Amino acid sequence: MDPIPDSRPVRHDVDREAMPPAAMVLALCTFMFFAALDTGAKYLVTAGYAAVFVVWCRFLSHSVIAFVIFQGWRQADMYRMQNRPLQIVRGMLLPLTTLFNFLALRELQLAQTVSIFLSVPMIVTALAGPLLGEWAGPRRWAAIMVGFVGVLIVVRPGTDVFSFSIIWSIMAAITHSLYSIVTRKLAIRENQMSMVFYSSIFATVLMAPPALIYGQLPSTTFEFALLACLGVFGMSGHALLVKASRLASASKVAPFIYSQILWMTALGYLVFGDVPDLWTMVGAAVICLSGFYIMNRERQIARRARLLAAGR
Repeated sequence: MDPIPDSRPVRHDVDREAMPPAAMVLALCTFMFFAALDTGAKYLVTAGYAAVFVVWCRFLSHSVIAFVIFQGWRQADMYRMQNRPLQIVRGMLLPLTTLFNFLALRELQLAQTVSIFLSVPMIVTALAGPLLGEWAGPRRWAAIMVGFVGVLIVVRPGTDVFSFSIIWSIMAAITHSLYSIVTRKLAIRENQMSMVFYSSIFATVLMAPPALIYGQLPSTTFEFALLACLGVFGMSGHALLVKASRLASASKVAPFIYSQILWMTALGYLVFGDVPDLWTMVGAAVICLSGFYIMNRERQIARRARLLAAGR
């Protein structure tokens, strides 16, 4: 997922400052919108809408909103690609992630899918070595192993809890991890407008044929509005994330991703009456602790590298 670019300059001293309350509120609201996106998708796929159609509607509205916000009729930079092959790969990974996630949501509780999805930082850390040359040390590898134990607690292979929907959720975590790595590689040269626009437009085009075949017209005004709002939820989350990142450093904002499990659990209970079982919550706690450690460790390594570069 890409943040929406902001025209204001990024502050470079945020690492040394306490996190402002406004940034905390924005970060919490960011992941509330992402939880609302999954909640709306689950409502629609359990109501009988094809997952591929819901994905297509989500990116169609996303593309329209991005075109309007970026004023695509006058922004030539939005259409420039420095690395076309990687942009295409990235544009395929994002809809695949969303499709796998929405397929999982047909049967799984929101708390289950988000618990598995929170393993993404660990998967990214593991894959960044062979794909980016950013090798993790023994401490981070230990944290990765602990995180995967947490995933096993949630999915419980060999029990009745394990199902094909669990596999869809794991696939969503893997494809999103690859998407994050490709995004990191592209961000060096590509402008953010191009990355946001093409990720949504590729998804819209790729998903159009099966969506039009398996899709159906909304039967109620509420369902029509919900389909249209999926893109609004996604773009709103991205907009708030970038605003939070301009008030506080990324290392301070990143841990708030784990607030999503609170939003998902609350929405799952309010909308669907779902209550996660004890093992799901235990596994989620293990995953969160592992993720916190990895983020903190990477922040320490980055800070050490900055100090060495400054000659201190």
